[in-house]
Amino acid sequence: MTTFDKREQGFEAKFAHDEELVFKATARSNKLLGLWAAAQLGLGGDAAASYATALVTDSQTIDDVMGKVSGDLAARGVSREQVAQKLQECLHQAMQQLEADK
Repeated sequence: MTTFDKREQGFEAKFAHDEELVFKATARSNKLLGLWAAAQLGLGGDAAASYATALVTDSQTIDDVMGKVSGDLAARGVSREQVAQKLQECLHQAMQQLEADK
């Protein structure tokens, strides 16, 4: 195995690790956002957990998550900007949690 091959494997491993971290952080932040949104909607217990889980499993993109949560909270007077800000907070919190899990 040449040095080039070893470097290539190293880059591939780093890429895979980074993609896994992004996936985990996104899933965790979506769940945190879902729990916050459920509380805003007055949901508790299993209903709140189901709402949060649905955001993780059903949503494909950040736009999907933002659209779902913003639509659900619009009647409660929560703006899309507030949801976006909360999503950023959740993502930051998720990254901290993942770093602590190492």
